[in-house]
Amino acid sequence: MTDLAGQHGLTFRQDYFGDPLAWKGLVDLLQDTFSIDVGVQDQFGGPDPSSMPFGYFDADGRCVANFSAFSMPMMINGRAIKAAGYQSGAVRPEWRERGLYRDLMQRAFDRTSAEGYELDLLLTDKPALYERYGFRTLPQHVFIAQAPKPQKSDWTARQLSLEAPDDLRLIKTLLQGRQPVSARFAVIRQMEMFLLNACFNPAIRLTAIGDEAVIAWTFDGATFWLLDVAGTAIPSLSTILPALDIEPDRIEICFCPDRLDCEVSLEPYEGYTMLMVRGKAADDIVGPIMLSPMAEF
Repeated sequence: MTDLAGQHGLTFRQDYFGDPLAWKGLVDLLQDTFSIDVGVQDQFGGPDPSSMPFGYFDADGRCVANFSAFSMPMMINGRAIKAAGYQSGAVRPEWRERGLYRDLMQRAFDRTSAEGYELDLLLTDKPALYERYGFRTLPQHVFIAQAPKPQKSDWTARQLSLEAPDDLRLIKTLLQGRQPVSARFAVIRQMEMFLLNACFNPAIRLTAIGDEAVIAWTFDGATFWLLDVAGTAIPSLSTILPALDIEPDRIEICFCPDRLDCEVSLEPYEGYTMLMVRGKAADDIVGPIMLSPMAEF
């Protein structure tokens, strides 16, 4: 590869999250670029240990450009897939148009290719930027469920808080040992993004049903959004609703509902980012699908 570091007086680094100052450099870059504070991951145990960051740093130790890959195992049509996600792509304004971003992307793509990943995923509002690398947009749909007949359950529900150590421990345990929420299209493991997304959006409620599952959801008094279910087993929708003690007018399920035992209709998902995929497993994905908002990255 071209020696961009030498040309611009920068230092190239990869796999640098073990260095607290370098990690802080990325936190600052993403805060300055996107106004998001990924540093909150420190309170949950730190960034994803599977992360593969690639970055350029200036003489003052500032991270001026970054692009990261991470392991995101997926369940697709009943088969476990070795998949990689890409995130934290940013370049400081004064360092743009110098080829840094393209260089870091290629390094990340080469790394995951060499390590045998079958599927690459990313979320972007600039799909044309990635189409030249073989990515294609994967349409997503929201699943509108009919209100099921409630079923009695012996499970008790309680609200969880990320700030309560025992609650956080339960959430992490369930995420680590979870059954994928869908056999058709779902993450198998991705704890860090679940916690980060829950932290970023205060409207998201996390409710434990017994010690078997945690439900991620929002409710505005009329519409119920079921965002994810993390547990050793996936309870049916007819069990979830009475446990949460709500009777919504409208039910939107934000992941493939094949394990919820309910009838659904489809509506196109209109988010501000698009889900893009490439790789030999990409053709195995058949719609309609949706990536849980708790797995967004």
